[in-house]
Amino acid sequence: MKKSLSLLGLSALLVTSSLQAAEFFTIGTGGVTGTYYPTGGAICRLVNKERKTNNLRCSVESTGGSVYNVNSIMSGELDFGTVQSDVVYNAYNGLDKFEGKPNKELRSVMAIYPELLALVVSKASGIAKLEDVKGKKINVGNPGSGNEATGLIVFDAFGIKKSDLAQAGVLTAPECPMALKDKKIDGYFYMVGHPTANITDAANSLPVDIVDIKGEKVDAILQKYPYYAKGIIPQGSYPGVDRDVHSLGVKAVLVGSSKASDKMVEAIVKAILDNFDEFKNLHPAYKSVTKESLLEGLSAPLHPAAEAYYKKVGLLK
Repeated sequence: MKKSLSLLGLSALLVTSSLQAAEFFTIGTGGVTGTYYPTGGAICRLVNKERKTNNLRCSVESTGGSVYNVNSIMSGELDFGTVQSDVVYNAYNGLDKFEGKPNKELRSVMAIYPELLALVVSKASGIAKLEDVKGKKINVGNPGSGNEATGLIVFDAFGIKKSDLAQAGVLTAPECPMALKDKKIDGYFYMVGHPTANITDAANSLPVDIVDIKGEKVDAILQKYPYYAKGIIPQGSYPGVDRDVHSLGVKAVLVGSSKASDKMVEAIVKAILDNFDEFKNLHPAYKSVTKESLLEGLSAPLHPAAEAYYKKVGLLK
């Protein structure tokens, strides 16, 4: 009996030691109706699938978005975060919201999928082209968000000022579909992977359209900001939007700091590459992603552990 109890005690000790040895890390994302949140969930799902061998536990946190995630990573409150490539560029180089405070410890893990800016408007608003926003209530974005940063760059290129609007809203993206339905706003900017539940929710609540952002003024944006690229939100992405919508966008990039654990970084990259087909099926926004595209659009240096693993599998020389 004593021997049995001793064996049970030893087993319990081993289990306890194993649990204590497990490492936990968190990925900061965005609003729960956007694409960042399920993307963090997809990454964690694949990492956690290998928890018996990697002894890691990955969790997701809904946050205020790109700028918040960078600041939280740099302060040590988050381990990793999904961030727009333009915000990564500004954060690393000390520009825009990070003016004079470059985050040279910021490191890229992978560029996940393309994001395109959508100006979602109610059809009742009469907004058919970008210039029609003058005198309208447009939610540019909550302060510090990638939506606000990109929306204001587009406004500037098209000669539109905040003061031209009847109201420049500062709601978060999850608040916008209901605000549009309640006529508190006429439209809102959302930089996201498409399709997204957020815009689908809006389109299911009232007739909406997505405004084209194209032409020579967009070409000028691309010349000034090399991390942007043109793209198309395909016809059929949302109810009532019966055409391809032209816009511009960035990449959703998974970033951490130079202090991020090599073990965690390698586990993330390995989980995605080893389960690539499964990953691509976890969200429609990933359909155009290739293993090679994971390395395109990076605005901060690769984390050494990520770089080493990409070289190991032949994606980098």
